Amino acid sequence: MKHKFTKTSVSLSLIFIGLGAQAQDAASAAAPATDPGFYDGLLANGLLLFGGLAIIGAFLVLYHLLSVMIKVQQLRIYQEHGIEAFKESAKEGSKSFWKDQYKRWTNVVPVEKEEDIMLDHNYDGIKELDNSLPPWWVALFFVTSAFAVVYMGYFHITGKGLSSKEQYEAEVKTAEAAIAAFQAKQADKVDEANLVVLDKPGDLSAGKTIFTTNCVACHGAMGEGGVGPNLTDKFWVHGGSITNIYQTIKNGVPEKGMISWKSQLRPADMHRVASYIMTLQGTNPPNPKEPQGDEYTPDAAPQDTTAAGDAMGMR
Repeated sequence: MKHKFTKTSVSLSLIFIGLGAQAQDAASAAAPATDPGFYDGLLANGLLLFGGLAIIGAFLVLYHLLSVMIKVQQLRIYQEHGIEAFKESAKEGSKSFWKDQYKRWTNVVPVEKEEDIMLDHNYDGIKELDNSLPPWWVALFFVTSAFAVVYMGYFHITGKGLSSKEQYEAEVKTAEAAIAAFQAKQADKVDEANLVVLDKPGDLSAGKTIFTTNCVACHGAMGEGGVGPNLTDKFWVHGGSITNIYQTIKNGVPEKGMISWKSQLRPADMHRVASYIMTLQGTNPPNPKEPQGDEYTPDAAPQDTTAAGDAMGMR
């Protein structure tokens, strides 16, 4: 009787599992592998749902059949060994629902009596113990099973959940928006590739203040030159464009005693002082220093250079 029951149980379980596998195969064949919108199709969703329900049904039936088999084995073992205490415990009524459930969940045979509930199955020396699983393990199994159903429905059937690719793209857009918002607040952001001469009075006034504080010692109060070259004529050692002057201030000319100011001045301030220096062109201050370098012609000269220097030693 036992073997017949076991064969029937296994056969039914395999049938249900086979139905679930066939449903999954049909769902996979319903959409091409190259189609990224597979789960958006109504037919594919229906087949996937059927496959999922078939698999869940197969597990439920299998669980029920295994429970029945275990109960039959328990009764046989109890009859053979006369473990009346457990029979009475199973039949005993409880005063409340929760106490009854607690007894059912914790109906575990003590370790010293496990030999009495050892099943006659033997797999290469490994025997099967017919004891109850821990309540927390059983509860976790049902919780994870329910979560799997909800997860599958939310992400793969309803289409409301974002795929990993869609989530990545959304996060990239969010990050790009955050970067743009951050950069918009950076007043010191200067693009050396397309610098323009500042002409607002506020910027030129700030540039003059920086020049007076840091540059007059080498270039004179009016840019006429001293230790450093004259900044008021048309001759420049490292180029006379706004980009040339900015890079000279930024990187310095160490071999000529001109320090790099990028560690002391902000990019916006270096831009302001470079723009102020360009306003000194043609001012003809008294006692100018002799010309140095090459004559700078705006239309012919390149706007970018890798030469370095400072507003105070820029030529």
